[in-house]
Amino acid sequence: MSIGNREGLIAAVAVAARRQHAAYSLFNQAMADRLGLHPTDLQCVSLLGLEPEPLTTGQIAELTGLTSGSATRLVDRLERAGLVERKPDPHDRRRTRVSLTARRAPEAEAAWDAPGDAFAALLAEFGDEELRVIERYLRRSTEVGSAQAARLRGRQPGTRGRQPGTREG
Repeated sequence: MSIGNREGLIAAVAVAARRQHAAYSLFNQAMADRLGLHPTDLQCVSLLGLEPEPLTTGQIAELTGLTSGSATRLVDRLERAGLVERKPDPHDRRRTRVSLTARRAPEAEAAWDAPGDAFAALLAEFGDEELRVIERYLRRSTEVGSAQAARLRGRQPGTRGRQPGTREG
């Protein structure tokens, strides 16, 4: 593929992004297997670790793109595995908040040590301006990907719950 012009460069980036996504999906599956989790469960644990505060199950549904029923089952599995705990919401006792537990967090964190070091070594190859571009691309591609996932599910980003004509699952 020629990348001598803008069209060729855009095509090369699109191909590289698809390959990167496939490689990351395989990595995610391998990491999930290592920890004895489903890949969606691993992603939920990873996303919970990025949040500054515990989340409601509804917020987890929105974050993961799952229906509320599927998110509840996901949290149930993670709770049985000792990875998350539910606590009453201090502002609304009718709701619970989900957070990572301290019990299995070290095991999950340790599994990320070697991959984290490898990705850090990769990023060390880039200068500050390149890292800014990479961060911007990743942030924006995440926004676009989230919007496209919502479109494919037939709902707008930021809405929760089951849509008419869809199945829980």
